[in-house]
Amino acid sequence: MSGLLVNLIIQMIAGAFGGIVIGNVMTNYSLGTAGNTIAGAVGGGVGGYVLQLLVPSLQNAASALDWGAFLSLVAGSTVAGAILTLVSAVVRDRTA
Repeated sequence: MSGLLVNLIIQMIAGAFGGIVIGNVMTNYSLGTAGNTIAGAVGGGVGGYVLQLLVPSLQNAASALDWGAFLSLVAGSTVAGAILTLVSAVVRDRTA
């Protein structure tokens, strides 16, 4: 598999994890398990892609043996997934 696809899979998994964690921590702003997972995966994928555009050394984080870049990519995607999940839940609650 290409490095871009591996990076995207890692970003989506990390984002889904971030969405699940933020949904469990902030139960008032939870979208449910499926909603947290989907919102987190989308946020992780998009956030990780933006992070790769801003920091070019992260583009081959999964295929290269650079642990610093890999952990940065995972951390950024996890945070992006958590943020999108939280924002989605807040918007849903404000509009309902």
